[in-house]
Amino acid sequence: MHKPNHPALALHIPEPKQRPGDAPDFSEVVIPYAGKLARPDTAAPASALRDYPYTLIRVLDDRARAVGPWDPKLRPETYIGLLRHMLLTRTFDDRMFRAQRQGKTSFYVKSLGEEAVACAAALALDRDDMCFPSYRQQGILIARGWPLVEMVNQIYSNQGDLLKGRQLPVMYSAREAGFFSISGNLATQMPQAVGWAMASAAKGDTKIAAAWCGEGSTAEGDFHSACTFATVYHVPVIINIVNNQWAISSYSGFAGGDETTFAARALGYGIAGLRVDGNDPLAVYAATAWAAERARTNHGATIIEHFTYRAEGHSTSDDPNAYRAAKTAAQWPLGDPIERLKAHLIGLGVWDEAQHEALAAELVQHVKTAQKEAEANGILGHGLLQPLASMFDDVFETQPWHLREQANALEAENALRAAKEAR
Repeated sequence: MHKPNHPALALHIPEPKQRPGDAPDFSEVVIPYAGKLARPDTAAPASALRDYPYTLIRVLDDRARAVGPWDPKLRPETYIGLLRHMLLTRTFDDRMFRAQRQGKTSFYVKSLGEEAVACAAALALDRDDMCFPSYRQQGILIARGWPLVEMVNQIYSNQGDLLKGRQLPVMYSAREAGFFSISGNLATQMPQAVGWAMASAAKGDTKIAAAWCGEGSTAEGDFHSACTFATVYHVPVIINIVNNQWAISSYSGFAGGDETTFAARALGYGIAGLRVDGNDPLAVYAATAWAAERARTNHGATIIEHFTYRAEGHSTSDDPNAYRAAKTAAQWPLGDPIERLKAHLIGLGVWDEAQHEALAAELVQHVKTAQKEAEANGILGHGLLQPLASMFDDVFETQPWHLREQANALEAENALRAAKEAR
C-alpha cells in the first residue's frame, strides 16, 4: 500500500551511454598517469590495498615509455617475444574468423584488443601453473607454444581433433600446456580453479592456478562461491576479471559496473584487489607477477580487473552494431595493446617498422601452413569426421555394463553393414 507522505519506490535500470547511431564517447573514463601508483609488498594485507581497485595500474605512458615502480624491467628480447605472441594471436584470429565465414567451422571467438590480457599474463606465470580460461584467452595457448595445428584441428572438429569433436569450436583443452578445458557455461571455471589451487596447496606443491572470466560473469553464483573459498583458505589463485565493457550484448552496468569497479569485488571478501590497464602489456605482466608471487608465498588470492575493450563482436554469431555505437574500438582511450608494445620497442631502439612488417608476414605464413595441415584432416563443414563408436571412449575410467552393451551392439551393426557393402 502506497503511503502518501512517502516517495514511490523505483528501480534503477542500467543504460549504456551510447546506442547505435550515437557518436562514441569515452569521456567518463578516468585514466591516471602511468607510473603514479606505488607497488606494495606482495605480503601486504588486503586492507592495505583498499584504494587499488578504484584506480588503474599503468606502466606505459602516452609516449610508450615504461615508467614507475610497476615497470617489470624485462629484457628487450622478452618484450619482442611477447609482441610475437600477441601478433600471432591476432593473426590466428583473423584467419579462423575467415574460415568460419567460409563455412569451414561453425563458430569462432576473436580476442581483438585483448591479446595482452592472455599473452602477458601467461608470460608472468610459470609454465606448469594451471590456467582456467574463458573462451577469449587463446593467447595463453599460443604464448605457451601449443601447436597451432592442434588448435585448428579442434576448431574444425576433424579427424585430428584431440577432443574427438566433442567440444564447441574454440573450447580447447590441453593438460600438457596447463590449460584447463574451456566451458561455454559462464563462471564454472572459477570454483574449479580455486579447488585445483587448494589441492595443490594441500599436497604441498608449488604450482598455483589462474582463472579468467568476463565482467558479466561476476554476477554468477560460481564466481562468488570461488571468492568465498579463496578468502577463507588463503588459496594460491589469481582471479582475473576481463572487463571489456560488454557481456555479449549486455553492457557492464547489468553486472554492477555502474556502481563500482569490478576489482572492488575483492574488498568485500578481504582479498587483494588490483585494477590494471588491460591494453598495457607491461602493466598486465607486472600485476600478474605481483599476484603470482603473493600466491606462491602463501599470502592468498588476488582479484585483478583488466580494464579493456572488446573491439569486435562477442563471436561470429554477433553484430555489435545492433547494440552499441559504431567504430567504438578506434576511440577507446587506452589504445591497441600491440601498437603500444611496438611503440615501446621502437622507443628502446630494438625494433622498427620494417622488422614489424617482416614479423607480420612471417606469422601470416605460419598460420596458413598450420591451417593447411589441419584441413588435410577435414573441416567441420564436411560433417561427422570422428568414428561414431568413439562416443563411448574417454567417458568412464571403467566402462559400465550398459555402455559396453551399446558399444558391442554398434560394433555388430557396423560389421553387418560392412559385410553387405562388400557383397
